[in-house]
Order: sequence, then C-alpha cells, then structure tokens
Amino acid sequence: MSEDSEKEDYSDRTISDEDESDEDMFMKFVSEDFHRCALLTADSFGDPFFPRTTQILLEYQLGRWVPRLREPRDLYGVSSSGPLSPTRWPYHCEVIDEKVQHIDWTPSCPEPVYIPTGLEMEPLYPDSKENTVVYLAEDAYKEPCFVYSRVGGNRTPLKQPVDYRDNTLMFEARFESGNLQKVVKVAEYEYQLTVRPDLFTNKHTQWYYFQVTNMRAGIVYRFTIVNFTKPASLYSRGMRPLFYSEKEAKAHHIGWQRIGDQIKYYRNNPGQDGRHYFSLTWTFQFPHNKDTCYFAHCYPYTYTNLQEYLSGINNDPVRSKFCKIRVLCHTLARNMVYILTITTPLKNSDSRKRKAVILTARVHPGETNSSWIMKGFLDYILGNSSDAQLLRDTFVFKVVPMLNPDGVIVGNYRCSLAGRDLNRNYTSLLKESFPSVWYTRNMVHRLMEKREVILYCDLHGHSRKENIFMYGCDGSDRSKTLYLQQRIFPLMLSKNCPDKFSFSACKFNVQKSKEGTGRVVMWKMGIRNSFTMEATFCGSTLGNKRGTHFSTKDLESMGYHFCDSLLDYCDPDRTKYYRCLKELEEMERHITLEKVFEDSDTPVIDITLDLESSSRGSDSSESIDSLTDLLKLTSQKKHLKTKKERNSTTASHQNAREGQEVYDRGHLLQRHKQSNSDVKDTRPNEPGDCMVDYFRRQLPNQGLV
Repeated sequence: MSEDSEKEDYSDRTISDEDESDEDMFMKFVSEDFHRCALLTADSFGDPFFPRTTQILLEYQLGRWVPRLREPRDLYGVSSSGPLSPTRWPYHCEVIDEKVQHIDWTPSCPEPVYIPTGLEMEPLYPDSKENTVVYLAEDAYKEPCFVYSRVGGNRTPLKQPVDYRDNTLMFEARFESGNLQKVVKVAEYEYQLTVRPDLFTNKHTQWYYFQVTNMRAGIVYRFTIVNFTKPASLYSRGMRPLFYSEKEAKAHHIGWQRIGDQIKYYRNNPGQDGRHYFSLTWTFQFPHNKDTCYFAHCYPYTYTNLQEYLSGINNDPVRSKFCKIRVLCHTLARNMVYILTITTPLKNSDSRKRKAVILTARVHPGETNSSWIMKGFLDYILGNSSDAQLLRDTFVFKVVPMLNPDGVIVGNYRCSLAGRDLNRNYTSLLKESFPSVWYTRNMVHRLMEKREVILYCDLHGHSRKENIFMYGCDGSDRSKTLYLQQRIFPLMLSKNCPDKFSFSACKFNVQKSKEGTGRVVMWKMGIRNSFTMEATFCGSTLGNKRGTHFSTKDLESMGYHFCDSLLDYCDPDRTKYYRCLKELEEMERHITLEKVFEDSDTPVIDITLDLESSSRGSDSSESIDSLTDLLKLTSQKKHLKTKKERNSTTASHQNAREGQEVYDRGHLLQRHKQSNSDVKDTRPNEPGDCMVDYFRRQLPNQGLV
C-alpha cells in the first residue's frame, strides 16, 4: 500500500496500491486430473458466492482445491528473491546496453582548488559548417512532453569509431544520469560541447556526465562546454571538473578525481535566441591510451545506486529489523519513490511519545552531493554504535532518499518529467503531475497527527557558494524567541564540523518565490525546525580544509555530524543548548547595535545602555522562575549522552559552569518589550516557547545509558 494509506505496522511485506504491468496469466479452465500443485485464482470460478479476487489462490491438494492468500507482491523493488525493479525511461530516450559502474575511492590528501594564472584562454566558437559533429543526441526532442515510459528506454548499441586509425575522440552519454547533447570537433585536439537542457524544457543546463574513448595519452586536449546559463559559477572560484579512468580504477583502485588546467568560466557569444550563455573550458592529458573515461560535474549517484543500497539493507537480517522500506508512490514514468521508516520496533502504546525527524533528498536530480550526504546519514543511523542505537530508540525517522528518480535517470539537473521544479510545487494539488512531493506532504501531515515532528531537513547542492550551510524560516510576524530558537540547530552543526559547515552563510527568511518549497511548506504546517541543507559542489573555505574540494567521504561525514548535532539539540541536559542561545543573543545584539549605530548620531555608549535597559524591562513569557525549574528538572532526567560528553567528563563540568553563567544573566531569555508584546504566533495549538515545553516533557525511557 502507498504511504498515503500506510498503517503504523512493521511487517516485512505490504501490497502496493499500484498494479504492475506484468500481471499473472490465469488459467480459464480446469480439469480433475490437474497436477496436485496447480494454482488458480479465485476469480477463475463462476460461482457467484465465491469472492472474485486475484488475492486468493486455489491450490490443488489431495484431490481438492484449498484456498490461500497470495504471497504479498514485492513492494520494494529490492527483493532478496529476484532482481531490482528495472529503471523506466521515456519511451523515446536511447539507452546503451552497457552498464556503467564506478568504484568508491577517497584521495589520500584533499584535492586543492584550481588557482588561476591569469593566462587562461577564452575560446569563442563562431558557427561553422566546416567543423565535424562527432556526437549528437537528438532523441530527447522527439516529443514535446512526457508521453509514456518503457523499461530500459530505447535500447541501442554503443557507438564505435568508423576508423580505428582516426584519433577523433568518441563521446557517449546515453546511460543512466548521463547528459551530453552535442560535440563538435573544432581542432585536432579541441572539442566544443553542448549539454542537454532538462527534458521537456529549454533551460537548466548545469549537470554534465559523459564518457570519452579512443584517446591518446600525453596529448593536451581542450574541452569547452558552451551553453551554461548561470552568470556566477564555482568554476570561477577554483572548482575543477571530475574525471574517472577505468584503467586507473582497475590497475590502481583510483576512482573519481579532480583534474584540469587552464580552467576558465566566462561569458561567450549570445545564442540564436538572443540570450547570453557562459562557457567552461579546461585542458587535460589522459593517463592511458584507448582508455574508457568519464567527466562529470559532481560525483554521480544514480537511481540504480540507490536501489542496490536499499537491497543491501533489505537483505541484512539486522538492519532490516529497524529499517522498513516502503513505496511512497510511483513517478510519472512509474519508477518507485521509496520511503524508509527507521526506529527501534515499537512494542506498546508509548510509541506515540517518540518524536519524528524527516529527511529528504534529490528533489533536484543534478544535486548528487545531497545523495552522498544522505548515504552518510543512513550508514550512521543504521550502524551499531551506541549513539545510533540511542537515536533509533528515541526518534522515528522518515526518510525519502530520492524524490525525483525520473530526473535522476534521464540526467536532468533540476526538473521532473513534468518539466517543472518539484521544489516549487509542494503546495500543488496536482497529485498526478507531482506525485512524489504530493505524497511527501501528505505523509508529513498524517505523521504530525500521530506524533510531534521536531525537525525536517531537505538536502540540496549549491552551485555558487562554498561550504555547507542551511536555509531556515522565520518572519517579521513571529516571536523573537522563535527567531533565535530556529537558529540553534544550525549553530550546533557548525560547531560539530567547523571545517565544513558555515553558520555565517545560513539564511533564515521566507521569500515569495520560495513559498512552494518543502522547507517553507513544512514550516507553515507547524514544524518549527524546517531546513534546507545546501552542500557546495566545490569545497571548503574553513579551517584545515580551506582551499580544497570535498570528497564523497567529506559529504558522507555530514550525515554523521547531523546525527551528532541532533543528540546535542535534544539532550535533556540543556547546557549546550543555552550556550548556543547565549551566543545567538550576543550575535543579535551586535547586529542590532551596528544597525542602530549606522542609522543614528547617538553615541555608542548611550545606544548600549538603551539596549540593556530595554532587555531588562521586557515582559517576555519566559521568566527566570521557569528557567530555574527547568534546570532542576533536567538534573533528574536520564540524559541523552553525546560522543563528546562520554569522552570528556571535564568538558561536561565546564559546560555546566557556563550554563550556570547563562542562568545568571536574566536577560538571556527575555526579549525587547515592543517586539514581544505586539507579536502573536499564528500557528494553532502551539505554545510560545515550544523548546521549553518540549524539554519539560520526558523523553521515552527505553532503558538507555
């Protein structure tokens, strides 16, 4: 059954509400001398008193027909008894028979960004009929919109060079997640490339992923992609393309690596439609002759990669006990959108006391870095560490690891096969056009009726900024207390991974153009901590990783840091929580002071005294008495323990002293009188200070240590 009609059970199999096209062929007639193992369905009989259904099978045993229920259809597409559910493509898309696979590999040293020399060329290619077109993918334009899908697409053989004495490179991208539209040979070792826009659109040219063969080692080749549309790019800030060699993988176990010289991102000639486009050019020497190599914008992570990962979970007797895989819905092309429920199996009525956490990823198919973060999260939360066990005992995790499998399969950057950005359609009522976001929103709505959802996070990639950061929500009509509380989790995350996550890059607002995003819609539904996590396609400008690219392991590590920060955030010992609140308070006062100073001729000392006095006079609902009661209450609770607290008792005592200092400063939880007394929270049935209320309630006691 789909997630929209899911009951909270944890059986190993469920029946999908979507019937597959390969229905069993049932026999119409039967005779007494049938083999004793013959099977019929109940609707084969004409008896009006016998139920007409295909879910009851009749098995011939010992001279009579014995009814029994049909075995549940494999809902997952990740069956232990059969192959993975095959990928479905738009019927007209050409797909090569060869399967593309890559090994996992992490470089021993961080890979540095490219430092421009100032001598980089800016090739411009006027249209010329004399140049040779060596690759052209026209199949994508056979239909103006999605019509129907076909398993495996339109199968076609891999293109081979006409003359092996010819040194022309051979290009290919008709494989899962591949993207390349056209290649023109403009010189002996120079190629002009055009990437394909998202299917059924004329824009979103960012993602590329293609194969190159028939090369010669040691020759300097130049590649130039000429139809990017974004004026700003991380390639202008040192990002290098990704390269993969099958010979290097086989001989030295080396996977994706950052390469390229003479890298330049620049504005080129206007196109036929009058729009300005931007080019990316780089030079490169292949390490081997006649190798099979690949270039990509970011580390690929395909729908097949996800299915293989989920199959491993499903076949694991340990992980499958607390991670149940279901089908949320089917896409336009009838590919499965999976949803994972991760928690220690619930045994009693206390199950509703468990809070919920929701994670989603890959609503934008070209943002593959989000899948690597998701993989890191799943690796950790499904692991055997004590922290992972604690999280599973305390929370119910709902995870949708790939919201847009159709776009991932065909190599889109941003859109689904509807030709629309799914992350602008969470408010849409068009279930048939945007099934994955419609069913996700519906799942969250039903989940909130059963239990409190403390956090929602949608994982993304960012094409113009370095580091990893978050977008959150708040508005001018919201409480100033909530204004700070919504920033605490991102601040904790920045402290747990200071060389990757930038709190200063985080933004907390709701723009008109973003009202249809998952982050804003979930926030308006009542999830106070509703975030988009943005991961750069490039690397870090922070700490020890400054000036280097992120590897897949760096991205995966963010999944662990997310879990660690969740433990910090929800720890009944609220020392870290108040430390962050204190820091945010100081940040806010500093920003306010700067703004007032810029707009006023009043001396700085007078402004400071005025801010202090307004803080003391606040009529905030959070009183010092409630804080005292809260600190007394938390000392009696069984604490969630983070890794840092287990490793250092001294650090824990120091944190407690700092927490007492926070308590001594009565203005910490008090806000300015005007901003607090005139504001009313518009969301129903929610107290003004949700976090105080949340931590007053006991977390479910699972006998944890």
